[in-house]
Amino acid sequence: MNGGGRIRLFCALRLPAGVLDELVAWQEQLAGGGRLVRRENLHVTLAFLGRVDAARLPEVGDALRESAARAGKIVLATARYRETRSVAMLVLDDEGGRAAALAADLQSHLEAAGLYRKEGRPWLPHVTVLRFRERPRLRPDPPDLGRVAPSDAAAFLSRLGPSGAQYDVLESHALGG
Repeated sequence: MNGGGRIRLFCALRLPAGVLDELVAWQEQLAGGGRLVRRENLHVTLAFLGRVDAARLPEVGDALRESAARAGKIVLATARYRETRSVAMLVLDDEGGRAAALAADLQSHLEAAGLYRKEGRPWLPHVTVLRFRERPRLRPDPPDLGRVAPSDAAAFLSRLGPSGAQYDVLESHALGG
C-alpha cells in the first residue's frame, strides 16, 4: 500500500487449511446464534493496531518479521468455548507459552514505535467464531483440533462493510525465521 491515509490493521497467526476446514464444519452448530465468522477471517490475533497511517506499514512489517523470526514453534490446542458481550470464541491452550511470548514481543515493538497501546487485560489466544448483538448463551462442545502449529504470522488490512469485515493479508512471515 502506497501513499497516505489511515488503514485499519492487525497482526495475527494464520491457521492451517485443515484446521480451518474443521472449524467451519464445527461452526454449523452455531448457525442462528449470530453471524458466523467466515473461513477466510478465522485467525489468532496477536495485536490489533486499529487505524494507522498507511505510510507506517513498513514499520509494522519490520516488527512482525523480527518477532516472527525469534518465535519458537507454536503449538495450540482447543481449550474451551467462551462468549463475551459481542463474540463467541474458542480459547486455545498455548503449549509452552510460545504464542504468548510472540504476542508480547510484537506488542512491545509496536508500542515502542508508537503504533500500538497494550491492553489492560492479558493476551488470550483464541479464534473468534461468531459475532452477535445479543448473547446466544450457546454451550457447544469445542472441536478437538488436535495440536495446531501455525506456520506464519501476518499483517492484515481490515475493511469494515455491511456484510462484515473483509481481511486481506498484506504480508506474512514464517515463524522461527
